[in-house]
Amino acid sequence: MGTGLAREGARTASRGGRGREVTARCGLVARGVLYVLIGMLAVRVALGGGGAEADRQGALQELSGKPFGGFLVWAVGVGLVGMALWRLSEAVFGAAGPGGDKPVKRLSSAGRSVFYAVVAFSVLRFSAGGGRSGDEQSRDVTATALQLPAGQWLVGAAGLGIAVAGVVIAVQAARRTFRKHLAMGGASARWRKTVDFLGVSGGLARGTVWTAAGGFVVYAALRHDASQAKGLDDTLRSFTRTGAGPWLLVAVAVGLVLFGLFSWVMARRRKV
Repeated sequence: MGTGLAREGARTASRGGRGREVTARCGLVARGVLYVLIGMLAVRVALGGGGAEADRQGALQELSGKPFGGFLVWAVGVGLVGMALWRLSEAVFGAAGPGGDKPVKRLSSAGRSVFYAVVAFSVLRFSAGGGRSGDEQSRDVTATALQLPAGQWLVGAAGLGIAVAGVVIAVQAARRTFRKHLAMGGASARWRKTVDFLGVSGGLARGTVWTAAGGFVVYAALRHDASQAKGLDDTLRSFTRTGAGPWLLVAVAVGLVLFGLFSWVMARRRKV
């Protein structure tokens, strides 16, 4: 009887492991789709092409205009739900690899689960015919938070947290910490260098955007002015107003496309 229970437990664990792997890989594919589209839209903005906003809503609008666009948007939303569930499973059961059971790792996974749950909700809401631009959402959330007791402190802390997260993302990319999460056995030296290039370039671009967005939120808190907070589109457009002009935005936008490609590599090679 004990042997039978052990076998049943092993089968259940195996099914759970397969389910976790499927949700993780589908989520990474969906994330890659969004980043590739956002990066392409940002390049278009930098070169004066106008068009859709370079944020999640703009990417979804671009995707919905393709053949079977409605189905593709739903697929991205479902994939991001999988991403949230994967991160939630890491928070509950621990992540793969050394140190995956550490409280800090679990807390980080819990935060990512909440983040991707919010993103998934916005995508599914868009697919159902709703949703607003990221810039509008950012300003509305900031305005609401500023009205709370100690609202300026809360908004400032949130902005600082986003900016710090961006710095961490960039530093981890530069240090190539993503290597420990990848199963690269049998990969050629050229392929390994390609993956490193995608991971470093994409991570630096993503970290730059997060840091800039967090900085704008901190500035909004200091000014007690929600209009100073910026969503992804406004944050990206702000790069064109630097000394480098539109070319900084081009560099960041290409980096976001590369991060999307890296997400697809992760979908194939990530240890789950």
